Amino acid sequence: MATEAAGIDRPLLVDDFLQRRRYQLQLADAAADKHALVCLPTGLGKTTVSLLVTVERLHEAGGKALFLAPTKPLVQQHADFYREALEIPDDEIVVFTGDVKPDDRAALWDDARIAIATPQVVENDLVGNRISLRDVTHLTFDECHRATGDYAYVYIAERYHADAADPLVTGMSASPGGDTEEIETVCENLGLVNVEVMTEEDADVDEYTHDTDVGWEQVTLPDEVLAIRDALNEVITDRLEKLKQLGVTNTTNPDLSQKDLNKMRGQLKQMMDNDQSEGYKGMSTHAEVMKLRRATELVETQSVESVRRYFERQREAARSSGASKASQRMVADPKVREAMRKAESFDGLHPKFSKARILLAETLGINEGERAILFTESRDTAEALVEFLSASFDVRKFVGQGDKDGSDGMSQKQQQETLDEFKAGEFEVLVSTSVAEEGLDVPEVDLVCFYEPVPTAIRSIQRKGRTGRQAEGKVVVLMAEDTRDEAFFWISRRREKKMASQLAELKEATDDIEESVGDEGQAGLDAFAGGSASKDDSGEGSSGDDQGETEGEVDGDDEGEIGGDDEGDAGLTDFAAEAREGEDDVDDVETEADGETEVEGETDAGDDGVVATAGVDEGVEVVVDQRELDSSIAKDLSTRDGLVTRLETLAVGDYVLSDRVAVERKSAADFVDSMLDSDRSMFEQVGELSRAYARPVMVVEGTNLYGQRDIDPNAIRGALASLAVDFDVSVLRTEGEEDTTELLATIAKREQETRDREVSVHGEKTTKTRAEQQEYVVSSIADIGPVTARTLLEHFGTVEAVMTAPEDDLLDVDGVGPVTAERIREVVGTEYE
Repeated sequence: MATEAAGIDRPLLVDDFLQRRRYQLQLADAAADKHALVCLPTGLGKTTVSLLVTVERLHEAGGKALFLAPTKPLVQQHADFYREALEIPDDEIVVFTGDVKPDDRAALWDDARIAIATPQVVENDLVGNRISLRDVTHLTFDECHRATGDYAYVYIAERYHADAADPLVTGMSASPGGDTEEIETVCENLGLVNVEVMTEEDADVDEYTHDTDVGWEQVTLPDEVLAIRDALNEVITDRLEKLKQLGVTNTTNPDLSQKDLNKMRGQLKQMMDNDQSEGYKGMSTHAEVMKLRRATELVETQSVESVRRYFERQREAARSSGASKASQRMVADPKVREAMRKAESFDGLHPKFSKARILLAETLGINEGERAILFTESRDTAEALVEFLSASFDVRKFVGQGDKDGSDGMSQKQQQETLDEFKAGEFEVLVSTSVAEEGLDVPEVDLVCFYEPVPTAIRSIQRKGRTGRQAEGKVVVLMAEDTRDEAFFWISRRREKKMASQLAELKEATDDIEESVGDEGQAGLDAFAGGSASKDDSGEGSSGDDQGETEGEVDGDDEGEIGGDDEGDAGLTDFAAEAREGEDDVDDVETEADGETEVEGETDAGDDGVVATAGVDEGVEVVVDQRELDSSIAKDLSTRDGLVTRLETLAVGDYVLSDRVAVERKSAADFVDSMLDSDRSMFEQVGELSRAYARPVMVVEGTNLYGQRDIDPNAIRGALASLAVDFDVSVLRTEGEEDTTELLATIAKREQETRDREVSVHGEKTTKTRAEQQEYVVSSIADIGPVTARTLLEHFGTVEAVMTAPEDDLLDVDGVGPVTAERIREVVGTEYE
């Protein structure tokens, strides 16, 4: 054991900084040989394993390392750890988040030995051709279970295997997936061929873990709360009756499953695609049901205060211009108004509030504990809990970034300060949304309390990992009787057991699984390497399923629901009983982002303002407006041989394909919506496009143009005719994003290769005001773009003053960093060659 206690001696590591743990060294040695998935229970040092692989690769292969983590707080935490652990200058370990300007990132990348970043930023920088992965010799995907669908990890892995000269990938997770198929999907998406698993039962791991006591506390809802719920359920039943008459459901039970609602939506969409007017009315009614179900969920499982805030947002939405009929009908319904009045007049507490206070008093008072974390799905509930518990305990909230009406977020600085104070023992209770679930180095706590069960095994495991690291810990789940809480609790419990058994089976069958994954993985790596060419030949673009868990945090007014996928008309009590029994036919719960729920992760696109380019390779160039990154088109174009993408904030258009061709892309739904948008109509956009470019193009994407909303098809035809005749715009129709990608690539190649034209983001604008001409001149310097150009002109007053300003004065302007200032002086002051 004396050897075990010794420090680790490796090149680049600070002497004796890391404690020697045999299981970490074994995992690191295995991951240094092949692209590996490393599965290790929460709190046992997955980051240390990756660090050991990184120092080995930097010492042996050189190059640089890239470490990806899903949120800004995680990125900063890992950066702090790397800087403490490594004998590498701090300025060579760089942080890439949206807080760093794109042009500065491009410059920092060149000098970095280790970059620690959020995936959205790296994805954008790759699409924008600002960075290259060629010299990256080790790429780590933290919380790699996210590598599904169109999450940024998938695209980055594809680019890495295709672009890197000597790639090595390490994926890390405590909870890689709910079943073997999900784990294999993660491996395939990241190109992993080796699976390394350590469980708490392993002898080398066992001495570093402690038992966690998991229990649950059931509460009974008071009659006043049930009356609010019942009033809402009456309205849901009425709306379901209307949907039943349309033939899209056979039940009016308000406890129907999310799976049933999704099925209804699909049938209604099919009716709309067939131009059946009932489909549009049904879809509006369906949206109303979703809103009402969200309200019932809040009142059942969260608090009356949260449903009050929700109703207030709905009233504001119904009064706004362009409000949906669903919102207007809902707030006008007498039964809903009755529920609103009951919520406003209720002056009691949800019983979970009192139960949480009792649990905290037992842990921190009677049992002399030091810290506790209370998790909740709702930011509204988190704020209400902090206010309630502050009378008895020293409490702080920990919520995501983002700022919606009635619910302020926290900046990254505030988050870090709160965590530091919690670690230092400056307060005893942290009330957190899901943003603290995943990987954050939260200190050991005596109690983790779930304000509500979460229906996914991964999130439940992540939450429980906040306790039981250094000593025995306790986890308590609060449940409201006969509500969705019960269903979620039993499903989560069943899925956790299933995941644990699968990890054990995975460990036992490692050789067989590695052989299978290895064969498929090698085929996948071959596909990665040849992916660009094959895409170009086959015409297939990258798409990917929509993520249920988005990169962004969702607050405010976006509607949705978290619901159980119970079978048929079974009530919640019956469903919970089935889940308890572990029936195989109980469907997994699906989760949708909703108005008050904090979804794991944070949006970190990080491309506010003009996007600079850190060098463009030779080839056909497509300039992409950064707002187009929500689609798969830009990513697909960036992976094609002979095509180079560049990101900018375009003043007009979505894609620039030459000095005379720019494209405005609209889905069929967007096209119709923009016809009716009084603030910025489609014709205003197209007018600007046609003044800026000699050959403007409008791409209308989708096959159901005449089935959008209740618009007369002749009105749509009239708009198309006006675009072609009055504005001289070419209107091209495509079936979807893949078809649009092919069209853009074809036009760009034809313009630049066949016609030998260059790309200009300014186009051939024929009529400019004096101010526009001044902005044009300044924005052309060093690719700083129109936004910074306006800021510079406002600061200095004239173009001449901008051109002659010294570097120090340029740095005084908002949005101008050292790299931009230096580039301006270089362009203006260097002799022309």
